[in-house]
Amino acid sequence: MAIKEEVYKKGTAAPLFELMGNDGQIHRLSDYKGKKGVIVFFYPKDDTPGCTTESCEFKEIYDEIRSLGYEVFGISRDGMKSHINFSQKYELPYIILSDEDKKTHLDYQVWTEKNMYGKRTMGVERSTFVIDKEGKMLKEFRNVKAKGHALKIYQFINELNE
Repeated sequence: MAIKEEVYKKGTAAPLFELMGNDGQIHRLSDYKGKKGVIVFFYPKDDTPGCTTESCEFKEIYDEIRSLGYEVFGISRDGMKSHINFSQKYELPYIILSDEDKKTHLDYQVWTEKNMYGKRTMGVERSTFVIDKEGKMLKEFRNVKAKGHALKIYQFINELNE
């Protein structure tokens, strides 16, 4: 299956979500409307090499991202216990949201067919979405490599603010 180039055009309303965070609170995209932009990154699994790299890179530039008026959320299908352990182990400053039923993954079209060693399987397409403070899509980054990705997101939003 080919990787989706762009599902959501710039200016399209981002799919709403309402998910439990590792802080024990429900987080909704709509809570940020009119207040902050939102960066949502989908990753396959807590405490795996690529996901740890990506998550820790977002940690390293979290303050800079927030200074530009954005909040960061990581989303995976892992449960709360896994998210809490992962967040504490790596001292992640942002909220990780649990999407165990895949609803938000499906809404953002990141639960997709993949080819793993010649076998077709369903899985998470590592993707990030940059959403403006009005809830509109600014840009989507699909099928990204974990290493260096957070910096690319920071550079993108920094250019928007220039």
